[in-house]
Amino acid sequence: ALLACVVENLRGFKVAWVRVDTQTILSIHHNIITQNARVSLSFNDHRSWYLHIKNVQEVDRGWYMCQINTDPMRSRQGYLQVVVPPSIVDKETSTDMVVREAANVTLTCKAQGYPEPYVMWRREDGEDINYNGESVNVIDGEVLHITKVSRLHMGAYLCIASNGVPPSISKRVMLRVQFPPMLSIPNQLEGAYVGQDVSLECHTEAYPVSINYWTTERGDMIVSDLSVSGDKYEAVSMDNGYNKYMMLKIRSVEKSDFGTYQCVAKNSLGETDGMIKLDEIPAPSTTTTEVPSTTETTHKKKGARNSKKWKHSENQVLEEYDVEEWRDTGPPEGVTRDAATLCFTPWWLVWTSTILCVRSHRAALLLTSAFLLDLTLISDFR
Repeated sequence: ALLACVVENLRGFKVAWVRVDTQTILSIHHNIITQNARVSLSFNDHRSWYLHIKNVQEVDRGWYMCQINTDPMRSRQGYLQVVVPPSIVDKETSTDMVVREAANVTLTCKAQGYPEPYVMWRREDGEDINYNGESVNVIDGEVLHITKVSRLHMGAYLCIASNGVPPSISKRVMLRVQFPPMLSIPNQLEGAYVGQDVSLECHTEAYPVSINYWTTERGDMIVSDLSVSGDKYEAVSMDNGYNKYMMLKIRSVEKSDFGTYQCVAKNSLGETDGMIKLDEIPAPSTTTTEVPSTTETTHKKKGARNSKKWKHSENQVLEEYDVEEWRDTGPPEGVTRDAATLCFTPWWLVWTSTILCVRSHRAALLLTSAFLLDLTLISDFR
C-alpha cells in the first residue's frame, strides 16, 4: 500500500506519520520510528511524503494520519481498507459423513474473509435437493440441515464461499446414506420354449453396496463362467451408484430348466430376495404358404405385335387371359369391346398409338380393380 501526503511551503516544519487507532508514531520527518519492518518512507523535494506498507495484512486496516508540527497542528487522515478473499475454516466445517436412512443430518461450513463471505450449499452433480419438503437447487447459509435423510440425498455436496474478492472457494463434503437391500422384478413370470434363450431381470438398491447372486428353486447358487464358451448360464451385474441391475441369461432352455429362480441381494444391514418363475410355452409353429405359379407363353397372331397369356389368381380361381397389342394399324377386324374382349389405350402407351385388347374367359373379371392391377404388371413384359 502507498499513502501520500503533499505539503506546500513546509519551510522548517516536520512531517510525521501516525497510526490513528493505536496512536502509534510510524515516522518523523526522515526517520522511521516503528519497529515494523514492512513500513518504509520516501519523499520528494520536501513536498511529497509517502508511507509504504509492504505485504499488507488485515492488521494494517484502519486510519492513518499525516501531521505537521505547526501550532496549531495541521493534519490529514486516510483509511486503508484491506480486503481478504474467502477461505474455509476446516476445523469448523463438516467432513465426509455416513448416516443411516431416516436420521437427521447437519452439514456445517465456516468461512472467513473480508468482507464477510456469503456461504451457500448445492449438490456437486447440479441436481435439486429435497429440503423441507421442497425441491431447491441452492441453500443459503453456513448450515444445511436435512430431516429424515433418504437415499435420494446421497451424493457430494459443495460448500461455496464468496465475498466479491476473487477467488471464491469451495469444499466438497460426501454424504453417504446406509440402508438395507431393496429389490424389484419387472416380470415375475417368464415363458420360454425348449431350445430358446431366455433372460431373467432383477433390480436392487443397497448401501453399502450389496453382494448379488442367483439361485435355483433348490437353493443352489448359479455360477456363471464367462470364460467358458457355450456356458449354460451368463450372469450380468451393472452398478449405478446404489442401484444395481442383475440379469441371468439361460441358453438353450431344457425341460429341467423350467421352475423358480431367485435373485438375492445382501449387505451388512440385511438381505432380500425375489422370485421369478420360468414356465414352458409351446414352440411357435411354422406354416408354408404356396404361391400360385405363373406361366407365360408367347406366340404371334396375325396382325398382332405381341400376344401373351397371363395366369391370374382371383379368389383362388385361376383365370386365363389373352393379351394382344396392336400399334398404328389398330385391332384386327371384328375385335371390339364385348362380353369377351376389352380394347383400350393404356395411359403409359398413349404416346405410341398402341391399342391393348384383352380377351377373357370370364368377362366379369375384366372390370375388377385386381385385373386392372394385372394390366399394369403386364406392361412390364413389353
